[in-house]
Amino acid sequence: MSTGWHWEYDPDHAHVTGGIPAHVVAEVERLAGQLVDLAGMGVDLGELGEGPRPGGLRRMDAADGWFYFLAAPRARLVVVVRIVPPFDAL
Repeated sequence: MSTGWHWEYDPDHAHVTGGIPAHVVAEVERLAGQLVDLAGMGVDLGELGEGPRPGGLRRMDAADGWFYFLAAPRARLVVVVRIVPPFDAL
């Protein structure tokens, strides 16, 4: 088992990405990979994106929409929980 950071969808890929255009999903996955890279370099992901305070659920822009994620440092995990596409993609 890898001890490095990784990311995943919660509860699963189909639930989070269902009905979202492929280009938006691809951008979210690219950004999630970059979050993993930053966390691996020691950057506190609880300070990135937008949220009411450091840590907790964070919001980050992606492909003219946005996505929500949680960083779980103990599990070395970035969890993408929701993707909101741009209005014209709905």
